[in-house]
Amino acid sequence: DPVYADEAPLVNGYEILNKYFDKLIESNPLVLAFGEDVGQIGDVNQGFAGLQAKHSKQRIFDTGIRELTIIGQGIGMAMRGLRPIAEIQYLDYLLYGLQPLSDDLATLHFRTCGRQSAPLIVRTRGHRLEGIWHSGSPLGMIINSLRGMHVCVPRNMVQAAGMYNTLLEGIDPAIIIECLNGYRLKEKLPVNLLEFRVALGVPEVIREGRDLTIVSYGSTLRIIEEAAQTLEQLNVSVEIIDVQTLLPFDINHLILESLKKRNRILFVDED
Repeated sequence: DPVYADEAPLVNGYEILNKYFDKLIESNPLVLAFGEDVGQIGDVNQGFAGLQAKHSKQRIFDTGIRELTIIGQGIGMAMRGLRPIAEIQYLDYLLYGLQPLSDDLATLHFRTCGRQSAPLIVRTRGHRLEGIWHSGSPLGMIINSLRGMHVCVPRNMVQAAGMYNTLLEGIDPAIIIECLNGYRLKEKLPVNLLEFRVALGVPEVIREGRDLTIVSYGSTLRIIEEAAQTLEQLNVSVEIIDVQTLLPFDINHLILESLKKRNRILFVDED
């Protein structure tokens, strides 16, 4: 679990990621990060701000505006033993890199009977809760076309850091979809950024309740938490479950156990 000092500072979500990536690049010589605007300006949401100047253009660099080749570069690097983090600037644009993701990356380990792996991490951001052509949430497309990859949907940036840590210990490819409207929300900064892990496929109960179970992920959880507080005033007690990953999905059936206790369940999916 993340560990917090007694006087843990409250910082912006992007600052947590920035401190995390700084420590990660420094400690793991196999990690590289690249994509549109990742290098010189430190990505559009400042997760890599200042890190190219500190760690070199060989470790953190910009690419052209072409998602197809960003994914191709990432697959090649990962197959050769590196641990690349390939950034797709917004989740909607994953569509333009979908062919190699679906045809090559998601299937490589299985097509080769386990003889080859490409543990590429695709970093992106979405579910801003607005927009069709920009900052949207095409997750139906993703979970149905990318079987064989982890699809991680952290609700905040501390959770995201824990997921990166978990993925970097394994050999499976993954997509991490950070909350686009969470970069400037305040979070407590853990002292063990590189050490804590978030288990994949294991939901978390983030609010206990007796009358109704609500299951969701990502930015949508903040709306649900507000609704739960309103319902509490009406004497309706809501349990909220964050699925944390869409692939794999609830491998220990925690959601089912919650349903058995209440017999009422609501799935809230922004897509």
